[in-house]
Order: sequence, then structure tokens, then C-alpha cells
Amino acid sequence: MTYAYKLMDSPVGELKLVARDERLTAILWENDKPNRVRLSSEPLHADDLPVLREAERQLNEYFAGNRQTFDLELDFQGTEFQKKVWAALLTIPFGQTRTYAQIAAQIGNVNAMRAVGAANGRNPISIVAPCHRVIGASGDLTGFAGGLANKMLLLSLEAGQTSLTTAGDVQTQVSTQAVKAIAKRVQPAPPRGVQSSLFGN
Repeated sequence: MTYAYKLMDSPVGELKLVARDERLTAILWENDKPNRVRLSSEPLHADDLPVLREAERQLNEYFAGNRQTFDLELDFQGTEFQKKVWAALLTIPFGQTRTYAQIAAQIGNVNAMRAVGAANGRNPISIVAPCHRVIGASGDLTGFAGGLANKMLLLSLEAGQTSLTTAGDVQTQVSTQAVKAIAKRVQPAPPRGVQSSLFGN
């Protein structure tokens, strides 16, 4: 079980893209907590691995405002409950948000809001599996592995309020009101049973 990684510069800091067997298995933040995402072995540096180059290309398109969905083979490593939560993240449309309660209802366990929050915080494939689109019931931004400033930036990007094509002083372009406006667009959760086949194993 060999992991490979590639580092990429982005408007939200340096990202570490990790793959295993030609599938993307993690996108880690520059200041990520060491044990937030557990890999069974230390990844090897591999800038030319096709899946990592493709992930970087699609992420750059996303940051430039030219991509709303990702087309990558994913390999989530976690418990069955965590995989259900991460599968639910993949169903949140670009520019929309969900609450922890809605995710809990979607996976069929309405009382699991705290567990959903914990799983959301351990989402290994940030941005692609959009944990940044999960907010508090009041519309407030809640904890985020990449930091609340980056969560605000990603939500603002998806609302068309800013472009992340340059990293220079990008935070000054984002207004709290813009993010609150996104948060108010919380949509009803999709019917139960909406899951990706990626989580079947």
C-alpha cells in the first residue's frame, strides 16, 4: 500500500495531494494537524504521477472559477460511518450549503449531528469532497481544517463574490455579508440513500 504525494501552490496555501493506486486519497492543508488524516505509510514524492497532476489541474480550474465539479477517482480511508458522511458531502451542489443536521438526516441517523461534525472534520479529501459547504444551523461558519478564513474564501468563490486566481491579499476581497448570504441558501437535504459507489467497499 504505497502512497505518493505532490505539493501544489494555491490561493488557500500550499496543498499536499496524496494518491494511492491511481486514486486521490487526500488533500491536506499547509497547516493541517498531523493526525487529522491517518495514512498507513509515509507517502513518497511523485510530481509526475498522472492522478496527482490531474487533481492539480482540476483544482486550478476550480480556483479560477472555471470548474464546479471534480472528475477524479477517489479512495477514502475511514470507518463506514465516516464514508457515509463523506459520500453525503459529494452530493452538496456547488454554491449551496448543508447543516450538520441535514447531513445526519441524509445518512439516516438524525441524532448523529455531533458524529457528523467529527467525521466532517476528518474529511481527508478537502475541497473535492466539499466539507467547507457544511455550516452551523444558525448559518455561522464552524470549524474547518483549513481555517475559517479559507472556508470563507471557498464559499465566496462559489457565490461568485471573488476569484482565487491570485494569492495576493485575496482575503480583503471577501465580505462577511457575502458568506452569510450563501449560508442562507441552505437547501433541503436530498432523499436518503444517495451515495457514491466509491464507498461500496
